[in-house]
Amino acid sequence: MDRSEKSDLVAELKQTFSETSVVVITRNLGLTVAQSTDLRGRMRDAGASYKVAKNRLAKIALDGTSYAGISDLLTGPTAIATSADPVAAAKAAADFAKTTDKFEIVGGAMGGQVLDANGIKALAELPSLDELRAKIVGLIVAPATKIATITQAPAAQIARVLAAYSEKEAA
Repeated sequence: MDRSEKSDLVAELKQTFSETSVVVITRNLGLTVAQSTDLRGRMRDAGASYKVAKNRLAKIALDGTSYAGISDLLTGPTAIATSADPVAAAKAAADFAKTTDKFEIVGGAMGGQVLDANGIKALAELPSLDELRAKIVGLIVAPATKIATITQAPAAQIARVLAAYSEKEAA
């Protein structure tokens, strides 16, 4: 890797760190190609990105960002998972870590808050942004549904009473 490629990679990582809301640092302890491909697919499906970068270049890219506190976590064979959704990268990494012992969550950061491995796992248990939106829509729609049911109830009762009177007179 020559100097210009390194500077391009640092610029790309710096831009990624400025656009993301969560960074998860993972340690790969001998993942196979199939496992690595599976992990990248899971990250992509969750709306996250997963990148293996040289630790030294990643530390340079972290300088001057709100994630500078996680530079101490970049030791050994590490990779960086990022996402705009605060839960997506953490959830995908935690789900994959349950399937293999060759993948370990080291820590990460959300905004300026540095998180350890347990913090990332706790973040992964939170509902995603889409799930929260669905719950909010459900809460908004529920009162309207109840109002419609309540307003239709008296009309239904009157119809049942009239039907009962008509059956009574027919008999």
